[in-house]
Amino acid sequence: MTIKLKLTQEQYATLVRMVYLGNWMVNSSRMEEERVKKYDDVDQHVLSFASAAKAGNLVEYDNESKKYFPAFELEMEDEAEQYRRDFEDDVFWEELTQQLARRDLIRQYGEAAVKKMKFGELLEKENVFVEKYDDEFVENGIENLELKTANAR
Repeated sequence: MTIKLKLTQEQYATLVRMVYLGNWMVNSSRMEEERVKKYDDVDQHVLSFASAAKAGNLVEYDNESKKYFPAFELEMEDEAEQYRRDFEDDVFWEELTQQLARRDLIRQYGEAAVKKMKFGELLEKENVFVEKYDDEFVENGIENLELKTANAR
């Protein structure tokens, strides 16, 4: 089954940005052989309409690889780049906070006890550490983070 979409030029340009950001999130950290093909396929299909949509400034075609790529203008534009930076920033702080909170929870209660906790209890106890790190990072960012070497313990 084929579905036809009618888009304005502005909607198409927005779709190109969405596909770029979505495929970047899924595939940018993967090696070529690990890429998720279905996302690359949709990316290529959507980008292939750039010329017809008069959005050639957002897409480039490489004759050698026979693939479409986001144009430098798209990769560097403020809108798409800001969304990408916002996403990376959110993921960084969330993951850092969660990892440190889980580490401290295990240090305080022991791994065996944490594994036995019911979900509600786990969240409640872990949230104490999450809030501590959230407050710290909002106030100081990474300024107070330091690594201890094994010899310094």
